[in-house]
Order: sequence, then C-alpha cells, then structure tokens
Amino acid sequence: MRRWLGSGTPGRDLMLAGASLAGGLILYGLGWQPQVRPHPDVPQVLFLPPLLAVCVAVGLRRVAPRASLAVGTGALVVDTALGSSLGTILIYTQVLYDACVYGPPRLWRWLLRVTVGLSLLGAVVGVVGFGQWRGVAVGVPVVLAGLLPVLTGISVRQYRDQAAAERARAEQTARLVELDRRQAVSAERARMARELHDVIANHLSAVAIHATAALSVPGLDRAQVESALRVIRESSVQGLAEMRQMIDVLREPEPSGGQPSAGGDPALPDAVTARLAEADGLVDRIRAAGLAVRVRTDGTPGPLPVGVDLAAYRIVQESLTNALKHGTGEAELTIAYRPAEVVLTVENPVRPGGTDLEGAGAGLIGMRERATLLAGQFAAGPHDGHWQVRAALPTGVGG
Repeated sequence: MRRWLGSGTPGRDLMLAGASLAGGLILYGLGWQPQVRPHPDVPQVLFLPPLLAVCVAVGLRRVAPRASLAVGTGALVVDTALGSSLGTILIYTQVLYDACVYGPPRLWRWLLRVTVGLSLLGAVVGVVGFGQWRGVAVGVPVVLAGLLPVLTGISVRQYRDQAAAERARAEQTARLVELDRRQAVSAERARMARELHDVIANHLSAVAIHATAALSVPGLDRAQVESALRVIRESSVQGLAEMRQMIDVLREPEPSGGQPSAGGDPALPDAVTARLAEADGLVDRIRAAGLAVRVRTDGTPGPLPVGVDLAAYRIVQESLTNALKHGTGEAELTIAYRPAEVVLTVENPVRPGGTDLEGAGAGLIGMRERATLLAGQFAAGPHDGHWQVRAALPTGVGG
C-alpha cells in the first residue's frame, strides 16, 4: 500500500483527486459553495457533474496531462455556463498547474500564451464595458485563476528540469571518476607485474641456471659445488630482500587522495627504487652467475629522475639476465650519459638453438612498457650477429 501511494504513482494522484472531490462536496453540503454569477433557476445539483469531472482531471495529471487539461477545461466551461462555482474554479487551478509541471514543453508554452491573452482581453473588455480604467479589474480573476497557476507550474517545471540536469551531471562525473579509478588500478597492476617479474624472475633465473649446471655436470669438486651454491644463495637472498621491500610498500597506507599512482614507477618509495648507480653490484652478481660482462661508460654520470633511475636499472637487469639465459656466456653493457637522455645498450652473442629456460617474452614487454611510460625509445632484436637491447630514456634536463 505504501509503495502504491509513493511519490510519482497513480495512487497519489487518485488520493489528491479524492481529497479535492471531498472538499467540494463538503462545501456543497454546507451551502458554502457560492456561485460567481448566481442563477436561482439553475438547480444546485447541476454543479456536481463539473465538480466531479474536474476532480477526474486531477487524477489524470501524470498519466495523461493533455487529457487532464481537456477534461478540466470542459468541466470549467460547463460550470461557467451554469454560473461558475468557486469550488470547481479552485480545483481547475490545480489542473492548470499540473499541466505545466507534467505536460510536454509545448503544452505549458501554449497555456502561457492563452492565459496572458485572456488576462489582457478581460482587462480591455472591462475598461471598454465600464468606460473607465477601473474596468481593468475584470481581468483580475483570469490572472488569479489562470495566469498565476501557469506561472507557478512553469517555475516548478524549470526547477525540476534543472535539478534533473544537475543529477545527470553528477552521475556523469561519478562515472568518469570510476573510469579514472579503474584506469589507475589497471596501471598499478601493470606496474606491479613489471616489478614482480624483474624482482623474482631474474633472481630465480640465476638460481635455476646454476642449479641445472650443478645437477647436469658430473664429477664437480667441492669448490665448484660451493661456488654454485654461493651464487644460488646470493640470488635467493637478494630476491627475498627485494620482495620483502615490495610487500612492505603494499602494506603501507595509500598516499593522500586514495588513488594509486597512474604514473607507476616515479611514485615508488626509496625502499623499492633501485638506481642505475648500483649497476656495478648487479654486474658483479651476474658475473658470479657465469656471464662475462664488459662495461663501458660514456659521458659524465649525474643524478637522474627517480623514474628514469629505476627504469634504467631494471632494463639493465633484465637484459643481462636474458644474456645469461640465452647467450654464449659474454655480454657488453654500454651506459651513455647525454645532455637530455641516458642510453643503455646491451649486446651479446646468442647461443644456437636457444635454451629450455626460454620465457614467454614478458621481460621484453616490461622493458618496452618502462621506456614508453617515460616517453623514451626501446628496441630489441638481432644486430650484426648479436642480440641487442637499446633503450633511450629522456632525463628532462638540458634540451
């Protein structure tokens, strides 16, 4: 029952129509329903059908605004012909108001023109008929019973349309915010995937290579076994340390604003920000794993933006790991510091036939994504009989 009588339902309109009819009948029963132009020869009971019809028009105000206005206007015309009862006129003002609020825009525009025209016409007829300016008062009833309800309905209609437009804008803003949030989450997932690959896969690759070598080569002496185990231990400890750092960062509260960093790497705390200046330690670990690395530096090393520093380190790490997995045991690393960029080049011969540890290309994808996020350039592929990885990362300095 409560739902049936809720706002905007026919039940509420029927309640308003019933209340209007009850009020009109009470006035009629008590004899308090005066006529504007009393006619003693007209039976009072004849005023009840127009009253009932105008109440029916109120009940149709939402479901059929045009029909409501037509029924109400017809009832008013009949009532006016009989003498114009006050109750019917008052209920008809509700019909005009509802037609402006719930009807199509053309309807309220038409009603505004008609009521303004009738008001002016009444004023002119009054002045002409009475021969003095006080005759303008003839148009006052038309203004009170016709023009004012129309103007009130138009005001409410415009306010309601404005509120609906504001709600639509708010919903659109909410959808845009949700879209931004999803994009930020996707970017954060991609960043975490790159970090997890670089932190875990590279160290595990070194562990797997040395474990495979220790198991496949018969007759290893104790020194060789200890060397392989030492490399395995160092790679495992280093990987676990970096993994703990990432977990600690993930456990920390989000930065102000509650949104993940869509930019990815530049927002990483120092705990997980590896630097290109630490590449010497990385090269030492790779050499201990069995890859002969020659390092050449061009230009003067200088401070790099955090995002560039991390991306450069990870690209060098991934490139050397790939050279260890797929190469013939040697590689050359060139780090060129230029005025507006740092250029990384890793070249190594490729072992014929590949290896059973060959991955699915996630490393190359991650390196390319890192360079792209920084508006840099990345290329990887055969070059003069070698496999070459080249990345140019802009530093935002100098030009």
